[in-house]
Amino acid sequence: MDPALLPWCALAVLTALCLFLKTDFPWLVNFPKAWTLPLAAQVNAVTDAVVAVVQPAFRALSAMLDAPMRGARLVLAWLPWPAVMIAVAALAVASSGGRLAIFAVLALAYILFAGYWPQSMNTLALVLLAVPISTVLGFVLGALGHARPRLRPILLGALDLMQTVPAFAYLIPLLLLFGFGPVVGLIASAIYATPPMVRNTMLGLDRVPDAISEAGLMSGCTRRQQFWQVEVPTALPQLLVGFNQTTMAALSMVIVAAIIGGFEDIGWEVLSSMRKAEFGQSILSGLVIALLAILIDRLTIGFAREPEAGPTHAMRWMTSRRLILSLLFALGLAVVIRLVTPDGAFLPETGLRMEMGAVNQWLLGVVRDYAWFFDGVRNAVLYCLLLPLRVGISGSATPVIWGFALPPAAAAAYFALALAAAGLVLRGLGWRAALAVLAAGLILYTGFLGLPWPVFILAVALLAGQVAGLRLSLFALAGFALILVNGLWPQLVQSLYLCTLAVLLCLLVGGALGIWAAHSDRVSRILKPICDALQTMPQFVFLIPALMFFKVGEFTALIAIMLYAIVPPIRYVEHGLRHVRADVVEAVEQMGATPMQTLLQAKLPLALPVVMLGLNQTIMAALSMLAIAALVGTRDLGQAVYVALGKADAGMGLIAGLSIAFLAILADRLIQAAVKQRTAAL
Repeated sequence: MDPALLPWCALAVLTALCLFLKTDFPWLVNFPKAWTLPLAAQVNAVTDAVVAVVQPAFRALSAMLDAPMRGARLVLAWLPWPAVMIAVAALAVASSGGRLAIFAVLALAYILFAGYWPQSMNTLALVLLAVPISTVLGFVLGALGHARPRLRPILLGALDLMQTVPAFAYLIPLLLLFGFGPVVGLIASAIYATPPMVRNTMLGLDRVPDAISEAGLMSGCTRRQQFWQVEVPTALPQLLVGFNQTTMAALSMVIVAAIIGGFEDIGWEVLSSMRKAEFGQSILSGLVIALLAILIDRLTIGFAREPEAGPTHAMRWMTSRRLILSLLFALGLAVVIRLVTPDGAFLPETGLRMEMGAVNQWLLGVVRDYAWFFDGVRNAVLYCLLLPLRVGISGSATPVIWGFALPPAAAAAYFALALAAAGLVLRGLGWRAALAVLAAGLILYTGFLGLPWPVFILAVALLAGQVAGLRLSLFALAGFALILVNGLWPQLVQSLYLCTLAVLLCLLVGGALGIWAAHSDRVSRILKPICDALQTMPQFVFLIPALMFFKVGEFTALIAIMLYAIVPPIRYVEHGLRHVRADVVEAVEQMGATPMQTLLQAKLPLALPVVMLGLNQTIMAALSMLAIAALVGTRDLGQAVYVALGKADAGMGLIAGLSIAFLAILADRLIQAAVKQRTAAL
């Protein structure tokens, strides 16, 4: 017997014992409130004491940052839209050619005629100030991590927290320190957007070839000259990728910033129209953010990477000199327009958003007339997937819900089928796969809410220990203990079941689309712009269609999470299958394998490490949407963070945010370790 199987056998005995005793000892399932600790109150006490001391300094910093932000807004509001269009079109030609220039003009024209030009300029003011702060800070920290390897583990841990803790969690201390206003949104955006620049700076500097560094030393460069004149120029393409990702991260925060900023930008327009259930305006304003995100993404990534086919004719024509002249012409045109008509805005008198009343009524009519369809879809998923996963078949199989109860004989037959399935898997795939089947059968029967918490914690800790070692196992135990003693176990369970179902559905749907795209260039070309659009849209935008058709509830949250998290499995599955070694595939086909056998027995196993990375990104995306999905009625950790924000409860907000970060980091480390094992085996 494999020694690694013995602790799982002991855990199986403990699981059976807990299930048998959970009626007599309810604390095995529901952690008693009497056992919780007032950690949140203690954090609030410390926070209040610290804020009282340092608040004047931070309020002074807020006043300092308020001036450049007002200045940026005034400058962008002063620029007439023809000058902005010329300048952006010139940058688009220099970045990626004529196609991007046409898209830029059309996107800006839509923003203009939709009636959101002033709001979009206010949003750009926020981004234009947040991005330089994040870029400089990220570059300094990345260079420090490159030069001081001992600091890298601490730095990477801090980056993991910054990227996984929901923005709502650290908005509370920011509000206490800086007060309410646009500056808080600016600082929150800068914090959220810094990690991509740090990671890309370290990656770019680490990849500088030793031969180039040695050539700089042999040329007599000092350490400072070698860094600025040799290493940084060599790493510049990767640094520009970091700048691109930093810009996109800052733009994705515009609606969160609007919650606490309270000024007239496009994020506030989206938020206010969603609150009023004005779906027409929500779609219009959400499309503005999506177009801005796609445009900025293409502009910045175009400067970071040349097209695969090389620069286009338009790019070669737009030399640096012509680009500068075009920008100067746009500035001169702006000056002339303002001298001729100082108060003229040249904006349409009535934008499309002013004419959306009829569209709102039409959309409400569609929702009303086809409510039977939308309600049917929602109820089918709710009663057949969400409810069984949450309370289990044993809890959902009642006359009230399904029309029948689950007798003991049916329960025994269910477990017999689960054991038979595990036995079949054991013969073909080994005991680990059989164990996974048994665990899935148990969770489906009891539901996440009915699973004893000691069993769940020990199972995850044992899995972490066997996959990644003792340190990750202890990390898992400490994280779950923090959640338990703070009374957040029910919210954790809600988060786990919702994210688990979203990830599974994303893997099924996205994996199937990825396989199709890997075998069809036409499908790949169709999916690419769709994935690009989904990947660049801010998270809040995904709530609009889900909320419009399915109202508030867990199903709406599930749809929003899936829309945001479905891109990684599509991209990674396609990438993994397209880059499987051709000689291996040819050998399998020459042995007489059918296309399905080639896919299942050769391509997918070889592409598994890449697919696992896609699973990692899917889990991260699903967890990052929890706090956003809380706006449509979930009862998970994201809702705990959002409620804490409304109450200015810094302690509970921080603990709930750290709980989400713990889940994300634990999943990331587990999957990374599994990928390393699989890669070594291959």
